[in-house]
Amino acid sequence: MTTSVMPSTSSPSLHPATTVNNIKNLIPITLEIESSQYNSWATLFKIQCKAFLVHDHLSPPKQTTTETSSSDPPKPTADWERLDAIVLQWIYSTISNDLLHTIINKTSTAHEAWTAIENMFQDNKSARAIHLMQKFSNTRLDAFSSVSAYCQELKVLDDQLANVNSPVDDERLVLQLIAGLNESYEGIATILQQQDPLPSFYTARSRLIQVETRKAEQALLASKTATALNSTTSRTPAHYDSPGASYRSDSRGRGRSRGRGRGRGSSGRSRYPPNNNYWQPPYV
Repeated sequence: MTTSVMPSTSSPSLHPATTVNNIKNLIPITLEIESSQYNSWATLFKIQCKAFLVHDHLSPPKQTTTETSSSDPPKPTADWERLDAIVLQWIYSTISNDLLHTIINKTSTAHEAWTAIENMFQDNKSARAIHLMQKFSNTRLDAFSSVSAYCQELKVLDDQLANVNSPVDDERLVLQLIAGLNESYEGIATILQQQDPLPSFYTARSRLIQVETRKAEQALLASKTATALNSTTSRTPAHYDSPGASYRSDSRGRGRSRGRGRGRGSSGRSRYPPNNNYWQPPYV
């Protein structure tokens, strides 16, 4: 009688963080020193850390003491150090080389690297907030190639202001969006600002893009119509251009023909004109 051997269920399972092959596929942003994407990068990074159960590595390590232990924090285990190295590797892989060389000598844990980057982008908040607010208030549609690019710049500035603890609420964002429009969008600007309450930023953006698309379609139709008219004019037959030219040509031709005919006939009769002076012999 044979007995079957059941597979062992006591083997430890892999930690989710160890299954990530390329963190750049999950965080498609490369953070640079002169960048306005810190808030987006940090938000995406936190999401991935929570999803793969390593969010605690972005915080200071917890110090647990017992009655028999000393006041020194316990030494991290090998598993903790491995996971922390993975998170640190994620940080280094999603920042630029300049930013990497700036912080790499100051960090040995993921928390230290995270804190160093946070301090760099949130240092001197008051001065940065004043500069960003001035830039935000002076943003105009005329400086951009499309409504979409204009709206994106306003949203980036909004995120930057939030990073320095000077957030702009949605109503202020919509008001600035309307204030920066030019005369071509005067109609939709009036409609948006008269709504109570004001539409959300993304609703206002959607309506502006619809107007922009309609304007582009109208311009394209007008261009095609002008091209068709020019093409029709260039194909008009030549004898329709000057109706009198053909008539004058034919008239001159017939006139010359009749003139030559009469001329030849007349000159034929007068070529040997009649001579009435007959010779008379002299008188004797």
